[in-house]
Amino acid sequence: MTAPRREYRVLPAPRRGRKAPGVKTPEDRFAHGIEEVLNEMARDGWSYLRSDILPSDERQGLTATTTVYRSVLIFTREIAPPPDAAPLTAPAAEETLAPEVVATSLLPDQRDG
Repeated sequence: MTAPRREYRVLPAPRRGRKAPGVKTPEDRFAHGIEEVLNEMARDGWSYLRSDILPSDERQGLTATTTVYRSVLIFTREIAPPPDAAPLTAPAAEETLAPEVVATSLLPDQRDG
């Protein structure tokens, strides 16, 4: 049995809320924006995995760099194995030899002499 193959998708987290009827406060708008992203991805078969804040080194001016922290949403979904992929099977059992065969093979050659 093979483990299912997975693919991942990483999106920038929304930075601003989205307006909608009945959504009044900034916190509610922000939550609504994230909810829309989660539902849109779910319609395409993606499952929400986690959110994370990751550093990103970015250029500032001609020679300087600065570290900016980005919030991302991470999604995953199962993908079908390629059509030519054979299922994994247990390795073939190695041929076992009887103890007397092994013992005989360890004796020095008995040549007519």
